[in-house]
Amino acid sequence: MEDNEILNSTAVGSENEYDASEIQVLEGLEAVRKRPGMYIGSTSASGLHHLVYEIVDNAIDEALAGYCTEILVQINADGTITVVDNGRGIPVDIQAQTGKPALEVVYTVLHAGGKFGGGGYKVSGGLHGVGASVVNALSEWLTVQVHRDGHVYEMKFSRGAITEEMKIVGETDHTGTTVTFKPDPEMFRETTEYDYETLHTRMREQAFLNAGLKIRTVDLREGREQSDEMCFEGGIREFVTWLNRAKDPIHGDVIYMSGTRDDSMAEVALQYNDGYNETILSFANNIHTPEGGMHEEGFRRALTSVLNTYGKKIGMLKDGDKISGEDCREGLTCVISVKLTEAQFEGQTKAKLGNSEIRTLVYNIVSDKLDTYLEENPQVGRMVLDKALTANRAREAARKARESIRRKTALGGAAMPDKLRDCNEANPELTEIYIVEGDSAGGSATQGRDSRFQAILPLWGKMLNVEKARADKVYGNDKLQPVITALGAGIGDEFDLSKLRYHKIIIMADADVDGSHIRTLLLTFFFRFMRPLIERGYVYAAVPPLFKLTRGKNSRVAYTEEESRKISQEMRQDNPNAKIDISRYKGLGEMNPHELWETTMDPEKRTLRRITLDDAVAADETFSVLMGEKVEPRKEFIEKNAKYAVNLDY
Repeated sequence: MEDNEILNSTAVGSENEYDASEIQVLEGLEAVRKRPGMYIGSTSASGLHHLVYEIVDNAIDEALAGYCTEILVQINADGTITVVDNGRGIPVDIQAQTGKPALEVVYTVLHAGGKFGGGGYKVSGGLHGVGASVVNALSEWLTVQVHRDGHVYEMKFSRGAITEEMKIVGETDHTGTTVTFKPDPEMFRETTEYDYETLHTRMREQAFLNAGLKIRTVDLREGREQSDEMCFEGGIREFVTWLNRAKDPIHGDVIYMSGTRDDSMAEVALQYNDGYNETILSFANNIHTPEGGMHEEGFRRALTSVLNTYGKKIGMLKDGDKISGEDCREGLTCVISVKLTEAQFEGQTKAKLGNSEIRTLVYNIVSDKLDTYLEENPQVGRMVLDKALTANRAREAARKARESIRRKTALGGAAMPDKLRDCNEANPELTEIYIVEGDSAGGSATQGRDSRFQAILPLWGKMLNVEKARADKVYGNDKLQPVITALGAGIGDEFDLSKLRYHKIIIMADADVDGSHIRTLLLTFFFRFMRPLIERGYVYAAVPPLFKLTRGKNSRVAYTEEESRKISQEMRQDNPNAKIDISRYKGLGEMNPHELWETTMDPEKRTLRRITLDDAVAADETFSVLMGEKVEPRKEFIEKNAKYAVNLDY
């Protein structure tokens, strides 16, 4: 493979021995194929892409240890994946516990790797040593080549089993590991097709988090050829600049702080913009922690404390005045990255970091260094405080707006929106609400639903652009107010999950530009003002069918073009010349109530897609680019995505 040639330089620091004695075995490779979701989250598209991340994580662990400078992630012409790094190469000598080559142990035994004893890697991401073996277990075939000690070693596997023992297949003048694999369609029944943009986005994130590491993504599939090379010497400073690209920063510098304690290290980069929303991205050992954790908590506490102390010191805050954490974070874009030896993550998918010592480390770094920065840059300090005080006044205005709405409703309880067609069941755990685009679809959904547990709320017209709105404006908005009232849990800092009236909130919109717009607006609204809904997995997107296929009196629906072709063939099995009438649904409104129930609302037959925080972050980012005031990022986005506009299916 010619692209391997770019990775022919041995990274610095190879004097440290990394051999089989550092590979420890904890337990055998069992149950991965029976319960793949336990290891990679799911067998949907996200799990499919997770396989690549696991192999890349191993390469990044080499970079963190100081031995890898370049990584290549390639979608091959046949749809398989190749990951190449120029690290030290996986050890190939005999591993003492098993009497087998370390390479074989790493790829066939669960919880085997150089991450447990502390000698191989001080800091590592990856799934605690299950990465390589899990990818192997879930691949139809996998080939690994190791460049090490002047030789090229090769080993081949299929569905976790060895098909070719380790052997020397050539000589080499550099070190590194090359892994090529084909995901197993028996495991990934939904799709085995990789999305270049998903991989590119993840790799860009990793390049930002590892200053100076060069990562290339390449797509060699016919008609989709593209490549990107990413290397950011400024690390997370450049990440913040990139996140703020569609916004207007209120100060020129990205404020950067870092520090270490024992074997732990933390770095924080932040910049305020003139918007009203906070964006905090946190990472532990290069793994995104969407639900935050101790590192975020330490940062939030320190930021609030520093700004309040500084405000009093320069006389912008009077005695007794205080600005809240939420006020301090309005318009903030921040990236927090911590590296530590024994990362304690909550849950196998690592959404939250639990190490309390990291809270102290981040708190101390931000308290000390942000205070110094503000002392040395009083103009920036005043602008940030002024923004926080304005946010504080707006929050007070929002509270008054809420109270005024409550006063207008009987006994202080919220009168339900006129258009809401509520359900009979009162237990929120058993109920669901469909937020539907347009009155005609709302009418069909109301007639087709099961009124025992399904509520319908139609939305109409253009919703508020929450890109440029604070909570007080959101409360008074006639398009968003019905959503807030129907859900019953409030918004922002007053959001109370215990008052939520439905535990399934389903966005049902057409598969076209307008539908996509409504979905993006709602997701962004939930993400910014009701984030716990998404964190707890209460938000879903309905997946309506795209095609109706009819032969005589027999009708079936299809959700994708591929499924449409498949059903068409099935309907012609007894008569290849039979006429199949295929019509494309133009929108939910043209389905009759019975069709809508059968295809999109019946819990026994429908398809729902749970919205994750990653989906919401992507929607929020798209929204900022498309609805913000900067023209250049919007133009770039439209040019890049215009080629996809022919198929606007969700």
